[in-house]
Parts: sequence; C-alpha cells; structure tokens
Amino acid sequence: MDPRESEFVDRLGLVMERLGGTRTMGRLYAWLMICDPPHQSLTDLAAQLSVSKTAISTVARQLEAVAMIERVPTSSREHHYQVVHGGWEHVMRVQLAAMQPVLETLDFGLSVVGDDRHEQRARLEDTREFFAFTARDLDEFLQRWREYREKPEDDGGVE
Repeated sequence: MDPRESEFVDRLGLVMERLGGTRTMGRLYAWLMICDPPHQSLTDLAAQLSVSKTAISTVARQLEAVAMIERVPTSSREHHYQVVHGGWEHVMRVQLAAMQPVLETLDFGLSVVGDDRHEQRARLEDTREFFAFTARDLDEFLQRWREYREKPEDDGGVE
C-alpha cells in the first residue's frame, strides 16, 4: 500500500470510529474499496493493515452482518471478502427500521404522562416529532437516492 492509500485507509478508520464503529472496521472497509484485486483473503488483509488475522476476521464478520462486505467464493479454503455495492444504503435502511421502535416507545411514554404534566409531555412530543421527521425524511432521502442512481449516465445524474 502506498503512502497516500495508507493515509486514506487511516482517515476512513477515524471516520468510522467517529460514527460508532471501530477504527479497524473503517480501515478494512477503506482498503477493500481501493485494493486490487477487489477481493482479499483474511491473510492479505491482516498483512496490508498490520492487524492480527483474528481481529480482521472479527471485523469482517461484523461488516458482513450489516451487508457492507461479502464473502467471495474462491478455490482456496481461505475466506476472501469484497465491498458490497449499495452497502451504505443498506446501513441507512437498518437505521430507518430502527426508528419504528423508538416512535412506539415515545408513543407509550406519551400515554404514561398525563396532560397535566406539560413540561414532560413537551419533551416527549418534541423528541417524538424529531424521530418522526427523521424517519420520514430518511425514507424520502433513500427514495431520491434510488431515483438518482437510476438516471442515465449521460446526464450525470445532475438535475
């Protein structure tokens, strides 16, 4: 890996860490986005990223579980992985699905707090409105993303 690729890998590691993942998760994902060939064995990934094969295996399983990377069939016994097209969209869909239990819990909270508890109701209503807005906006955002991706390349997807 050349120094600029290494910098990219390390930067995405920091970004992923800020998003709640691990630095190794971001570094692994970054390397799989730019490596050649586009699929790599656990041994190769561990060597390129200077991380133990056990750590790479654990992180690869985590990324595979959220459909960001996938295992690739090979003739060898060793697992190979590559980036899944549309992985970030899937992550956003999981986040959207997670909003429903939040809304249901906040609705329950509103049923618990009587109308005479104005401050508490106001906090619950504000929070519920935020999550309802976010869920609606995220759903619309993902729909616009699909439409954008389906546009012919000759217009560059720009409106």
